[in-house]
Amino acid sequence: MSTVAENERVDAAAQENEPALEIAGLQTWYGESHILHGVDLSVARGEVVTLLGRNGAGRTTTLRAIMGLAGRRTGSIRIGGRETIGMPTHRIAHCGVGYCPEERGIFASLSCEENLLLPPLVNANAKSMSLDEIYAMFPNLAERRHSQGTRLSGGEQQMLAVARILRTGANLLLLDEISEGLAPVIVQALARMIVTLKSRGYTVVMVEQNFRFAAPLADRFYVMEHGRIVEHFGVAELDSKMPVLHDLLGV
Repeated sequence: MSTVAENERVDAAAQENEPALEIAGLQTWYGESHILHGVDLSVARGEVVTLLGRNGAGRTTTLRAIMGLAGRRTGSIRIGGRETIGMPTHRIAHCGVGYCPEERGIFASLSCEENLLLPPLVNANAKSMSLDEIYAMFPNLAERRHSQGTRLSGGEQQMLAVARILRTGANLLLLDEISEGLAPVIVQALARMIVTLKSRGYTVVMVEQNFRFAAPLADRFYVMEHGRIVEHFGVAELDSKMPVLHDLLGV
């Protein structure tokens, strides 16, 4: 084996042992507004981690900063061991990251299936989920495959927004308030989706206001306040942390 090929194999093996996501000292600004003040967090491969906090705490900005969509950033953001703080958004996506923003961003004039056929493969080290796999996970989308985006319900649009990411081959999913404003039956379907994705080895970072949705799904929790992480604990500590969460979040 050539030296170059051997080095690439060693590098790939080393990256497999790295956390899926590691953030250190992340500072973020929008113009003159200083939003994130030294955020530190780590997400292991295959974990579901939830960012909790009140509106304006900096949770969505954290996701946007990971994707390179925020303003000026300093500190470190490592994805699979690769430093991405200086990368443009399209290169970050090619590290296997998929971002589902709160506004969903589907193409309303295209059919459900056309939306699913559009995304390119961004992760050369992974296989994108096939249409059959998507439809098995989201039966609603199978039924509405020929319906225009404008004719989908809010819950179906949310399912489509997440499903479209899975078509890219992304294995680190950043999900922003995916349960917000949806009927309980759809929220339950999204919860089953996250359980399925975790069983398949996906890594999920969720921003959620719906604590009842997030609590049974997450392995670990980070609580944000004023652009900082103020609490961090695993699911085994959840019951003991409820008084703190009540004070911080009102849950």
